[in-house]
Amino acid sequence: MKLRMRVTCGDAIALGPGKIALLEALDTCGSITAAARELGMSYRRAWLLVEELNTHMREPAVETAQGGARGGGSRLTPAGREVLRLYRAIEATARQHCRAEIAQLLDHFGTVR
Repeated sequence: MKLRMRVTCGDAIALGPGKIALLEALDTCGSITAAARELGMSYRRAWLLVEELNTHMREPAVETAQGGARGGGSRLTPAGREVLRLYRAIEATARQHCRAEIAQLLDHFGTVR
């Protein structure tokens, strides 16, 4: 069973599975390039998602360092970590509270489970 949540602000998707996966990969890999590679995403797409997040949040989710002899890097800010934690907590709560209804819904799809 998978529950995919999107948080919207008006017509824009503020946060969803793709941005969350990118934040988690970035946290693990330490760079946008490596996170994009891990997710099979172009660097440009990853960079645009990070920029979109940083632009719309009150505090940036990701800090980046310029490249150089030792290369650049990126890391989650405290605000980025909190957004990630809250998203996963909401997702877990929703999954737990909707378990029966999701099971009933899946009954309409036969052997999809």
